[in-house]
Amino acid sequence: MKFHGRKNEQKLLDKLFNAPGMQTCVIYGRRRVGKSELIKQALSTRSEKCLYYECKQTTEMNNVESLSGIMAEVFGFPRPAFEDMEALLDLIFKMAIKEPFILVLDEYPYLRSTMKGLDSILQSLIDRYRESSQLKLILCGSYIDVMKALLDSADPLYGRIDRTIELKTMDYKEAAEFYPEFSNEDKVRLYCVFGGIPYYNRLIDPSMSVRDNIMELIASPGARLENEVPMYLRSEINKITNANEVIEALARGYSRFSDILSQSHVSSGPTLVDVLDKLVRMEVVKKVSPINDENNKRKTGYYISDHLSSFYYRYCFRFSSQLRLMDPEVFYDRYIKDDFENNFVPHGFETICTQYLIAQNRAGLMEEPFERIGRYWYDDPVTRTNGEFDIVTADRKGYIFYEAKFRREPMDQRMIDEEILQVKRTGLNCYRYGFISRSGFSDVSGEGLILRDLRDLYG
Repeated sequence: MKFHGRKNEQKLLDKLFNAPGMQTCVIYGRRRVGKSELIKQALSTRSEKCLYYECKQTTEMNNVESLSGIMAEVFGFPRPAFEDMEALLDLIFKMAIKEPFILVLDEYPYLRSTMKGLDSILQSLIDRYRESSQLKLILCGSYIDVMKALLDSADPLYGRIDRTIELKTMDYKEAAEFYPEFSNEDKVRLYCVFGGIPYYNRLIDPSMSVRDNIMELIASPGARLENEVPMYLRSEINKITNANEVIEALARGYSRFSDILSQSHVSSGPTLVDVLDKLVRMEVVKKVSPINDENNKRKTGYYISDHLSSFYYRYCFRFSSQLRLMDPEVFYDRYIKDDFENNFVPHGFETICTQYLIAQNRAGLMEEPFERIGRYWYDDPVTRTNGEFDIVTADRKGYIFYEAKFRREPMDQRMIDEEILQVKRTGLNCYRYGFISRSGFSDVSGEGLILRDLRDLYG
């Protein structure tokens, strides 16, 4: 199976493996984000011996027997017997004095929950062999709170971690490497549903349409990813009912705290705070403040950042009874088709455009590098309403406004002039205006305009 993306992370791991002496690395990220595949890809290029062990949710001794069996196989000697995991790890650290090798403890939280004091044991071994062993130790896990705790000052491993890699979801362009056969328009649609999770993107069938892939993988009874979202939430959230209520409210477009509280029927404000904080840490939800008023809590909004969760709660969870009773094609045409094309994908296209601008900025391809990007809160004195512009950048010269349009028709001069007039009416003082159009532009002229289409985004 071909490995896609993660070039920067592979470089970090190569640097770790090539460093002299002992090195300890923590790798964490949400479930299905590709941590194990990244490690295996990095190990595949190494000449030194590698002990890769996926920890089990079983007893300590069962893990000891399994790891010792792998060690015997890698080093070519009879399986040794150990009293406990500490004795086994001690031998591994000791063996690396003579010969450098790599030990990976994947799903480390499983072993940590089985063995009380495991962090302290590793801390003692690292301190004891720091100057003599050449072991490269990788601790990997999906339980984000547990893995982040290893970096806390109260944890025994604090100060012993040489490298930390938080593996994020892929951006739209990396994700598109999984389905190069599709048109740029369909790449946008697929990313809006399956996001940047490698596991989901590997399941996409290039011989099928976007519509058929959606039905096959998520929007039909018994679909491959039918239970993926609720299973992920249950893995880290005890009161799943509250999470369901909150995410469904977010999927219907409610973003302000007070609106989420009233629409989700969560029992209290403190309960909602706990649920939202947990969802943010899980990277299912993001908390966003406007770039022109970042400290104003009243203007802070919450938005679903996980694409599959957004799709699932907008369509499958909300209409779960109909989904179970109807033919998948009828269900898709009745409950998904129009809203998907006219609302869901255009909203997701804004995320793609934001990622594009950030990538251009990091690559030094912007005429003036921006320092902030995000939503801009405005008050419209004419209509006496307030709202937000979704994509605005701020640099040393001021603001640049961007409008993302996922429309079949090209943008013309009239559309652009209307957008600029609306911006000016709100009082947002921009020194340039940018437009990113799915279908390009028709007879547009204007000094200083930034014009981009899908060919620019996927070029």
